[in-house]
Amino acid sequence: MIALQSDCLVFQLANGESVPCSAEMISFEISGNAGGLLEPEVLRNAAAAVFHYFKQELLRESVTVGEFAVALEKVLRGLGFIIRAGGIETRSRNIGETDLGRLACESAHCLELFFYPRLRDELRAQLRQSPRLLRFRGLRGCVKQLAGARRWSPRCERLQDHIIEFLRSCLTAEPEQGECALVVE
Repeated sequence: MIALQSDCLVFQLANGESVPCSAEMISFEISGNAGGLLEPEVLRNAAAAVFHYFKQELLRESVTVGEFAVALEKVLRGLGFIIRAGGIETRSRNIGETDLGRLACESAHCLELFFYPRLRDELRAQLRQSPRLLRFRGLRGCVKQLAGARRWSPRCERLQDHIIEFLRSCLTAEPEQGECALVVE
């Protein structure tokens, strides 16, 4: 018997065939008009998370394509996408998105002094639209800009943790939060 590489899962196909794949080997074909709605990077990251879940959390060495697809569907639904047999559509009205890099640029001269109040105001403005998901993207670049760092450092790590904690506390303090999920990337 041939040993399976440590970073591979065996995918059991519907026809009974088994194929070993690493997370990087998994690819998807999205047909129809859904192809432009789902960013390839989002799909790759979601698939890598599901792969990690089966491999590391459940300690599985094999998974059926159906099991993987169901888990991936749950992850994508959690990110605000509706999965249907005919394709994928996004709930764009239910997703509030903010570029943290833009907020850092707007606060560039005063750095952190004006960044946090501006971040709270942005979160409140997004919540007024009653989103199901709030996505704040560009965290790494924002942190480096605020810290004035070219390379990632322990100070950057602390600042990143502080921004995430700040967003969480602001979200839980808002009465309009409802069932809104928070994603910081």
